[in-house]
Amino acid sequence: EQADISKYFREASWEEALDFAASGLSDIKETTGSKSLAGFGSAKGSNEEAYLFQKLVRTGFGSNNVDHCTRLCHASSVAALLETIGSGAVSNQIADGTDADVMIVIGARPNSNHPVAATFMKNATERGSKLIVIEPYGSDLTLHASHFLQIHPATDVLLLNSIMHTIINEGLENKEFIKSHTDGYDLLKESVQEYSPEKVATICGIQVDIIKEVARLYATSDKAIIFWGMGISQHTHGTDNARCLISLALLTGQIGRPGTGLHPLRGQNNVQGASDVGLIPMMYPDYQPVNDHSAQKRFEALWKTSLDSKPGLTVVEIMHAIHSGDLHGMYIMGENPAMSDPNLNHARKALSKLKHLVVQDIFFTETCSYADVILPASAFAEKNGTFTNTDRRVQLARQATEPPGDARQDLWIICEIAKRIGLDWDYESAEEVFEEIRLATPSMAGITWSRLNKEDSLTYPLRNEGDLGQPIIFENGIFPTDDGKGRFVPADYIKPDELPSTEYPIVFITGRQLEHWHTGTMTRHSTVLDALEPNPSVFINPIDLQKLNLGSGNNSIKIESRRGTVTAIPRPDAHIQEGVVMMSFAFREAAANLITNEALDPFGKIPEFKYCAVKLSPAKHS
Repeated sequence: EQADISKYFREASWEEALDFAASGLSDIKETTGSKSLAGFGSAKGSNEEAYLFQKLVRTGFGSNNVDHCTRLCHASSVAALLETIGSGAVSNQIADGTDADVMIVIGARPNSNHPVAATFMKNATERGSKLIVIEPYGSDLTLHASHFLQIHPATDVLLLNSIMHTIINEGLENKEFIKSHTDGYDLLKESVQEYSPEKVATICGIQVDIIKEVARLYATSDKAIIFWGMGISQHTHGTDNARCLISLALLTGQIGRPGTGLHPLRGQNNVQGASDVGLIPMMYPDYQPVNDHSAQKRFEALWKTSLDSKPGLTVVEIMHAIHSGDLHGMYIMGENPAMSDPNLNHARKALSKLKHLVVQDIFFTETCSYADVILPASAFAEKNGTFTNTDRRVQLARQATEPPGDARQDLWIICEIAKRIGLDWDYESAEEVFEEIRLATPSMAGITWSRLNKEDSLTYPLRNEGDLGQPIIFENGIFPTDDGKGRFVPADYIKPDELPSTEYPIVFITGRQLEHWHTGTMTRHSTVLDALEPNPSVFINPIDLQKLNLGSGNNSIKIESRRGTVTAIPRPDAHIQEGVVMMSFAFREAAANLITNEALDPFGKIPEFKYCAVKLSPAKHS
């Protein structure tokens, strides 16, 4: 690999590389304006790095064109949570599942994607909790479930509305909670009347009596909690999916108490923290809208510069802006859009069109192939900094080793770029940056570096020094909305952007495997993990394999959508529904996102990774 790299890149001193990186960005800003630059930050880095990266884009580039992988995972969940209950974070921590009488896990495969969380869930069932799993794929977690609803892909709104229809029609709703703590119930009640179990059962693939049984179980339990994953969020109707889950909790009062609540399971190790500190195009730190005049003024005072009030472009929108000639330069830190974006042919062409691309990473990724300059950075064990996990726990990571070779710490690299594009920055440590984060993020204002040094973790909201923090939020039914109430937002069933057809009859879904994480940037460098899962495979029902005359499973098959083609070994799996196939997107030699659809949810601006139409055929070997 190194020999191939040397054909296109040469080594340079840090001084030359940083000067070249910064001057290219500055030249584009001077010639075509601030809106022609964008940045992708990293959810694998620290809070301090994410904070400085978004600050660099906003104050140095001069726009809000900054985003990260939340746009490809839980952006729609956050949009729905902010809209309905005023907070984009989880209401209860994962361990609260052990106190629940009922757990719903929907659109997630925690055994593979969140194995620590899955352990809490399995332990809870051993103590007597009921586990309801709702998923198109029958994962190993179903072995612990009291109810497994193998739903047809992309019919979540139908099922969830039907569950709420049953609860309301049988008088199981929490009338007192609804009256005292919510708005919009009448609209929801009217909307779900169109979704009786008898109407939706055939479409979503779940029997009428099972829908009603699950509705009763959730509504009548003392404590029930909902966990969800990207099977809920990665759709053009992902925000509607999350709205339904939130409405279900509000409808029954299953929120604001131990063992209850809403928990979108986060993916990357710091996707929660990166979002909290503003690494998103429409929000400043602490989810303060960039188009809110008072928020803009607060940050202009803190950062001592004027700011753009227009929300920036999201991940997929940035790729479209490159193709349209509106965006010419990018700074990418710890992200791999050449593997993670939907419709990769479109995304890779966009990266190749950029006039100047700066990539900062710990390995030579697929995205590095399109770079004009590559800056070798640091892994988490090679630096100090804070990270915020899915539970809202802020934890301090302490440097254990030095970066290898000439690699440098990310915080230093960001600051050096900032200085060279004209910002007067003199941060000397992660602790110094964290002190500024406390000023920018009121929900974390009471967390101190010295206290983090003494305690394992601190949970926000923690607004004042000495506070204990709040593992459970929305206690007593009080929400951080304008009137303190949760809002029901009805959602009607909308079909996926691209349905199966005669030419493309199979539904294609992307997922993750236990052995490899995301685009494989790090895990495929592990010889043990790569030995366990060395090759790309497509999970397919054995009946489909036989019916489509695709061989025994030993020969490669071609998977083709309207956007691209990949070849992989079929892996017969009876847990996959007929008419559906699934692939991991970790393998560069068969990049699943060459196939996926870039159609966006209109609210969260998240792509529809979890549904597109494909055709299958035997692969031709030369």
